[in-house]
Amino acid sequence: MADKPLYNQDVTTIIAELNTDGQQGLSTQEAAKRLAENGPNQLKEATSTSLLQKFINQFKDLMIAILLIAAIVAGFTGEMVDASFILAIVIINAVFGVFQEAKAEDAINALKEMSTPNANVIRDGKDMVIKSTDLVVGDIVRLEAGDIVPADLRLMESASLQIEEASLTGESVPVDKIATTLKATDLPLGDRKNLAFMNTNVTYGRGVGIVVHTGMQTEIGHIAGMLDAAAETRTPLQDNLIQLGRVLTYLILAIAAITFIVGLLRGKETILNMLLTSISLAVAAIPEGLPAIVTITLALGTTRMATRQALIRKLPAVETLGSTDIIGSDKTGTLTQNKMTVEKLVVNAEISDAATTEELTGTYARLADILALNNDTKRTDNGYVGDPTETALIAFNENHQRDLDKLFAKMPRVAEIPFDSERKLMTTIHPAPQGYIITVKGAPDELLKRATQIEMHGEIVPLTSAIREKLLAINSELAMQALRVLGFAYKLSDTIPPVMDPDAVENELVFTGFVGMIDPERPEVSQAVAEAKMAGIRPIMITGDHRDTAAAIAMRLGILDEADMDKAVISGSDLDNMSDAEFADKVDRYSVYARVAPEHKVRIVTAWQKKGKVVAMTGDGVNDAPALKAADIGIAMGITGTEVSKGASDMVLADDNFATIVHAVEEGRKVFANIQKALQYLLASNLAEVISIFVMTLLGWEILAPIMILWINLVTDTLPAIALGLEPAQKDAMTKKPRGRGASFLSGGVGPAIIWQGILQAVIVLSVYGFSLAYPVHAGETAAHQDALTMSFMTLGLMQMFNAINVKSVYGSMLGPQAFRNKLFNWALVGSLAVMAAVVVIPPLNPIFHVSHLDAYQWAVVLVAGISIILIVELVKLVQRKIFKKG
Repeated sequence: MADKPLYNQDVTTIIAELNTDGQQGLSTQEAAKRLAENGPNQLKEATSTSLLQKFINQFKDLMIAILLIAAIVAGFTGEMVDASFILAIVIINAVFGVFQEAKAEDAINALKEMSTPNANVIRDGKDMVIKSTDLVVGDIVRLEAGDIVPADLRLMESASLQIEEASLTGESVPVDKIATTLKATDLPLGDRKNLAFMNTNVTYGRGVGIVVHTGMQTEIGHIAGMLDAAAETRTPLQDNLIQLGRVLTYLILAIAAITFIVGLLRGKETILNMLLTSISLAVAAIPEGLPAIVTITLALGTTRMATRQALIRKLPAVETLGSTDIIGSDKTGTLTQNKMTVEKLVVNAEISDAATTEELTGTYARLADILALNNDTKRTDNGYVGDPTETALIAFNENHQRDLDKLFAKMPRVAEIPFDSERKLMTTIHPAPQGYIITVKGAPDELLKRATQIEMHGEIVPLTSAIREKLLAINSELAMQALRVLGFAYKLSDTIPPVMDPDAVENELVFTGFVGMIDPERPEVSQAVAEAKMAGIRPIMITGDHRDTAAAIAMRLGILDEADMDKAVISGSDLDNMSDAEFADKVDRYSVYARVAPEHKVRIVTAWQKKGKVVAMTGDGVNDAPALKAADIGIAMGITGTEVSKGASDMVLADDNFATIVHAVEEGRKVFANIQKALQYLLASNLAEVISIFVMTLLGWEILAPIMILWINLVTDTLPAIALGLEPAQKDAMTKKPRGRGASFLSGGVGPAIIWQGILQAVIVLSVYGFSLAYPVHAGETAAHQDALTMSFMTLGLMQMFNAINVKSVYGSMLGPQAFRNKLFNWALVGSLAVMAAVVVIPPLNPIFHVSHLDAYQWAVVLVAGISIILIVELVKLVQRKIFKKG
């Protein structure tokens, strides 16, 4: 076809280039030939990932790789208990990951399922119904109300044809379609009025079109291709874990190597003994429980979010929410209700709020009658079906408890002149007490041209120039508020007009009033937007709707300030005129994007990501899917959302409630804070173990055996660490700015706290060892060293668990009831302390763990040393708060 866009080309030219017949259609033979050459009219299926592959992918994480290496080395050196424990941790973590990912639907296949099964075509000069997959370019397709458009069409005929394209363009109002050639160029999808797009819905009228694109060449196929090509983005959590894994790897290798070399240089140890010692150090340094703790904490966060209507499809998305800087939201169905509503009435040349107009009498009652009578809405078992504008007029009547069944029975439609997009009017005729009433609705300016009188306060008076100008000014005022304005008028007649000619019927009208309609914002969204801003998150609107409509809704929601109306709103066509570099430089200026195409949405998300921002994108339509996949976290609507948007998302809002996102962000921040607490707890503990073993090696003392280290890690890394994942959110969680992509688990004072608390624990452990040697309870060097090792072992284990209380806040005091609000943590602490002590208290376990039985005096030393960590850390925090003014 010609280089010009299809909407700029004449239909006869397209028919000739496609070698078809506008009346007869293709021949059956030619259609079969084209189908064989170009393939079926369906979307390409994406390659699915098997459960086995998902399981294997879980082992690509660097931290997991370190654990596997440690397990292999432990196995080769005969430490089978150590190896088994590490492998169990790894496998449990992998199973969790596979279970969560197995729930994910495939976005491309969901797109395919949306396709309509049948199409009404003309072939060999005959009307027939075929499978939509058998459509080919050049086919002639008939469209009627209720149809789903089966392919991309260039319209040849249009009779009051309206197509709802919200899932593709984001517009909530059906588009009036025409068959004439358009002169304008560079039109966005929503303005290509002589084209019909695959998988959109015909809401009114009829039309005929020629198939110009099928399958992956359609607009929806273009979106499917974008989805298929989009790379998966790593979440901040995944980046943090990868970075942490690298740091730990280098540290572990360095510490193990130094210990091995120092031990050999001392000349008292064999190579084998030093190798085992180095392995013990490596085991001590690796936080074996970290992958499982992260997974379990995320899973617990997922469960809590589900109770608040936020369904998580990918575990890391829980934490990503907490780091969100930007929420890019589609307007229709996300910020708004995707339901046209009568908001303003104009009666007696005065504006009033529809919701506060209680009793409909006089002219208000006359207007309400016309709203219902001049209406093609149909009632079904599932509610009303029809044009959203017309169903809104019926809803207005029902909201005012008007008996429409009685009205329709009394005044049935006996004649009509259908809506026409050129004259912009629709007329119906009904019986009235004195003859018939002719009702007319349509564009206000066109209606006022045909009106000579106006009903004011129940009386009919001449429509003067002054009143007409006032009404036109009101129309402009309502339009500036992004309201869709319809005018209504009537006249009485003794008979039904013999000829239903618009020029003869639609004149000498009595103007009744205007109604202003809008797809209203969800009532809870304004508060959600305000809370997001308070949390340092910037909401932006990305929509296919008109600039004025988008700006007005954004103003009402608080996304846009009146002072920013001119500079903070940008259209898709303006965006096309910007280079990527220019847009990246200016992206932070814009809060509202109007008339955008799917590729624009991806470009917006990408521009923010290049600025280092964590971007969440919400949406419900097919047009949102590429951006949902490109965003750091894609959030789909569960009720109004298409399967495509859900399949491309990381999270689904079960209640379609924008406010749920804010709750989810708070939960995400809590999850990160709790993972950070668990990490501080684990790494400080492991650092204490490493320093203790390293210094013991240098001093020639007995060192903690690998099974001792693994037992401490098993007891301390499980219940207490998991319980930290259930800590309640801090009160100021939603008043702080997002931590940003550059922040890590070690930020916010956690890194220094790990170091000094780890060193402090090691000093206490070594002090207990030295004290026990200096003041032995049992005679003999071997017994003294065994007691000292046992006391150090128990001190280290108990102290780590007591330190779990400290890590609940980096700087805040934990002395008081707030330390024990988490009941699960309390029970976890008590249970872990008992299990830790059991290996010494129960004699049969002593030889397994290489420990001796302690008497009351030795237990007292251990308990005092273990509890001292709380008092010392509290003292240090007090000094820090005084110096740095930390709360």
